[in-house]
Amino acid sequence: MGRSSGESSRFTGAASISDVPVEDRYFLLIEAVQDYAIFMLDTSGRVTSWNPCAKRIKGYTPEEIIGRHFSTFYTPEDIAAGKPARELHTATIEGRVVDEGWRVRRDGSRFWANVVISAVHDASGELLGFAKVTRDLTESVRLAELERANAVSTQAQIARENEQKRIARELHDDLGQRLTALKMSVALLEANLEAQSATQPLVSHTHELQMQIDWMAGALRRISANLRPPLLDDLGLAAALDWLAEDFTKRYGVQANVHLEPAEPEFGEFATTALFRIVQEALTNVARHANASHVRVELTCTGLLLSLYIEDDGVGADLDRPPEKHSFGLLGIRERVRQLHGNVTFSSSPGNGFRVSIQVPVDTLRQRPIAPA
Repeated sequence: MGRSSGESSRFTGAASISDVPVEDRYFLLIEAVQDYAIFMLDTSGRVTSWNPCAKRIKGYTPEEIIGRHFSTFYTPEDIAAGKPARELHTATIEGRVVDEGWRVRRDGSRFWANVVISAVHDASGELLGFAKVTRDLTESVRLAELERANAVSTQAQIARENEQKRIARELHDDLGQRLTALKMSVALLEANLEAQSATQPLVSHTHELQMQIDWMAGALRRISANLRPPLLDDLGLAAALDWLAEDFTKRYGVQANVHLEPAEPEFGEFATTALFRIVQEALTNVARHANASHVRVELTCTGLLLSLYIEDDGVGADLDRPPEKHSFGLLGIRERVRQLHGNVTFSSSPGNGFRVSIQVPVDTLRQRPIAPA
């Protein structure tokens, strides 16, 4: 390791690897390794050899690093804590030491490394130095962190939906019943007032009270449904989407149509809720930004793939421009689709409406999300 290209050129004349001397086969093996930085240290911890992967991972050429102490690769915190010397001592006593932690490249950037330091002895048992093998696990760690973040985000979504379901039920069942009882009491009061000529002039006030109660009951139902529509739990996704489209049309004057195929897809509760929220968020974006007259929602489930399309005929958007205020809703859609392990694309141009296209593997729609470890 650390030999010049001229030193290794003598191998090119060999007819096969078996013609290469044993000690040189080891050199070729170490030079060929692509995923591990493999190098030697003397007994004091100074670098004495350097393979090509060590250069790729750590950024040093052999000329820059050979002769320098291996503590160069450690963070200032680890150096201050005496970690390099402690690892050499452990390797000397126990034969090897295994560690995972941050290491430092030539440019100062950090990477997460798996490190094995093994003591090397001669035939008489005298310590000659150390063999050090380092693997860059940064991408693996980042992937694990992303997977954990996804799991945490998913569990947060579930907790939020459960809380919204609880609040919606309490609003609908408790306050809703109390308002109904209040209206009945006012109606009874009205009947009593009408029965006596002296109190008949007060009847008009009871009419106004009943109108106020009706308005409050309507507002309560709307707030409850926005938190969590009862139809979603009681009758399923198809009924909930039909209600959402009808309510959207009434509230915003934009004609919304829903087409589902099959008419009642069967998915797990998490997936059903996520799909409903995606459509709800998309319709909210249409109401706020599209200035559209029509929006169509189409959900088809064929074979192994679910496809969901939401398209409006509004003013559209220039997707090449920096994100604007509507992008927050799109981020929410992306996050929910990611939690379903699907793909989403947005297509639009000024004056040509906006289209959301989503594809999700059917298998993931029937699975329960995994809780974070």
